[in-house]
Amino acid sequence: MGRFRRLLANIRGRDLAVGDIHGHFQRLEKCLEAVRFDPAVDRLFSVGDLVDRGPHSEAALEWLAQPWFHAVQGNHEALAITRVRGGRLDLEMYRAAGGSWFLDLPRAEQLRYVERFEQLPIAIEVESADGLVGLLHADSPFADWAALRRWLELELDDDPKVREVCQWSRRRLKEGNTQPVQGLRALLVGHTPVLEPKLLGNVWHLDTGGWASGHFSLMDMRTLKLLSPAPDAAVTLTPMPPA
Repeated sequence: MGRFRRLLANIRGRDLAVGDIHGHFQRLEKCLEAVRFDPAVDRLFSVGDLVDRGPHSEAALEWLAQPWFHAVQGNHEALAITRVRGGRLDLEMYRAAGGSWFLDLPRAEQLRYVERFEQLPIAIEVESADGLVGLLHADSPFADWAALRRWLELELDDDPKVREVCQWSRRRLKEGNTQPVQGLRALLVGHTPVLEPKLLGNVWHLDTGGWASGHFSLMDMRTLKLLSPAPDAAVTLTPMPPA
């Protein structure tokens, strides 16, 4: 599978998006039940970071096998790939970021996860009646979505600086950048925890800490409205993680 994936509009049901999952699939299931998610007709889109930190990271492969579940590759999936493929990696940082479950797996099991993570696209775009909705893990390295699409579809040199922005950048939030990404109705991202979904330009930040002590924020990708039930208690997020 390529680094860019395009999907047609869902004419049978809803397309929902969720922020970082980080191994809390059981918690996510309860959230989906609360909004009456129907896997027969609905689809769920993830902005990446399916694994690490939470107790059920091993469930990622089961979820990725579902025809209604689609995800981009987050920086935590990229960390696992780097570990197995021989790239440079700070193992202490990786463990601190929740990667112990993966590091302690037998090599053959690590490879099974990595081969699936490598198939995840860096970016996804989904058609809707009101325009394209894009998904990345962190941010777009280009002001125009078409430029990123070309870079990914043409399999141009895998510039680490471009990929770093896609999977690691926190600059938009830190700077309060409201410049929209041209060519999209909305861009949905995660990576940086926020107390509530935050819109900057046309970029929605959806990681509201469902993996920590917060709650998952589900967004209807057609209406761009939030469907998640309110958290049971006041949200108090843990400090921003190192990765």
